[in-house]
Amino acid sequence: MAKSGPQRYPGASTAYWHQSRYGGDAMESNVVVWHTTEGTSVPSYGGGASAPNFTALPDFTNERLVWYQHFDFDVSSRALVNKAGGVATNTLNVVQVEIVGTCDPATHRKWGSRAHLYTPELPDWAIRDLATFAKWAHEQHGVPLTSGVTFKAYPSSYGNSSVRMSNAAWSNYRGHCGHQHVPENDHGDPGLLPMAAILARAAGKPTNPPKQEDDMDALDVLTYRNKTADEKSVKETGHRIPDFYGYVVQTHGLVRTLTAQVGALTATVGKLAEGGGLDAAEIKAAAEAGAQAALAQLGDALKEG
Repeated sequence: MAKSGPQRYPGASTAYWHQSRYGGDAMESNVVVWHTTEGTSVPSYGGGASAPNFTALPDFTNERLVWYQHFDFDVSSRALVNKAGGVATNTLNVVQVEIVGTCDPATHRKWGSRAHLYTPELPDWAIRDLATFAKWAHEQHGVPLTSGVTFKAYPSSYGNSSVRMSNAAWSNYRGHCGHQHVPENDHGDPGLLPMAAILARAAGKPTNPPKQEDDMDALDVLTYRNKTADEKSVKETGHRIPDFYGYVVQTHGLVRTLTAQVGALTATVGKLAEGGGLDAAEIKAAAEAGAQAALAQLGDALKEG
């Protein structure tokens, strides 16, 4: 099968070129399979025996990905298992990309402060550069900017998980997927890769960044800060902080209810004042006393909470 379009990704190094040794089959790639190396440097890939088409190495100092190319874009690489008697994997119109980093939360914790990429928490610059590659693959080779599969978190993505494609589904697939989706394979990488964000960036669509605190109301700020503190606690200690979020939401609802009740009471008192009977000042004082009592009751509830 003839290869069409540019075969070298612009700027990619060929310092670790393996096609000269392993050749590969020519094809027209319309699927990108994403992997993680589970390391922090470009692997040797057994001298190329298990190499992908591309490796993306993070440069943390300059906040960018450094690309290495091992095979032409439209030449089969070797990072997938291909069992006898089943379907083709490496040679079924797929281009393969290894991201230097980990999808394993245990490895992520073990590496700690050591600079590394963890696929569920990729920095924006890594998403940007992965998206740039996806856009180029789409524009130059027609790889759809779509992903009809679910990226599952590791380690539940390992083995014969629910996201693994059938032979028929794999044979008809187009777009982006992960090692965890390929039949005849048991690997779970790249885990919870933010594929939707990568493809949205590649397509030039907004990726809905989280709101900044100055755009939030008081409840949003409290729950956002609690969520952030909770995630930090889990990452650093493995333990969650108390469920302050649920407590805040419950309290916020109670405050809204009391506010509505006080407003209704005030309106009723106003109507009574218009109809005569009690002195308007006396009615107003009674309403304010009722409101203060309600707020005092709320304060006691908060202390008990």
